[in-house]
Amino acid sequence: MKSFVLGEFGTPEAVVEAAGKLHAAGRPGLDAYSPYPLHGIDEALGLKRSPVPLFALIGGVTGAASGYLMQWWMNAVNYPINVGNRPMHSWPLNIPITFEGGILIGVLSIFFGSMALFGLPRPYHAVFESEQFRTASLDAFWISVETERTDETQAIEEELRKVGARRIHTVQEGV
Repeated sequence: MKSFVLGEFGTPEAVVEAAGKLHAAGRPGLDAYSPYPLHGIDEALGLKRSPVPLFALIGGVTGAASGYLMQWWMNAVNYPINVGNRPMHSWPLNIPITFEGGILIGVLSIFFGSMALFGLPRPYHAVFESEQFRTASLDAFWISVETERTDETQAIEEELRKVGARRIHTVQEGV
């Protein structure tokens, strides 16, 4: 059963500094919560760069190429019709569908790639059921430390006190 030890901090600088200290100490399972985005929290938590832009690039290029090839195949190879002695393949006519195909497949790859990458939809998380944690969307800054071992929660609480947490709360998953 997972446990989440939550530490509340009063300022954004304090939570970024505490996250950096906990990450430098080798503490796994860190996450931070705040009412607004915090500058420097990604580096403090040791988060890697997101692969979502790569999903967009690959999806966009694939969609544009497949849209262009589909039109070329239909107009020049599969069902060629000579209208007014125009060429069978004219690239300016293919630009709108090429663009729209790139946008469509790019957006769909971002959507489904994000769903798979982030494990969505996740309608429940034990941390969000804590009454004390409600201040995370108002005026407080929180760090959560995930642990599988219940005997480790005391040590985590002490670490959070050392880095400046003003309030500490433990939440059990599935309770």
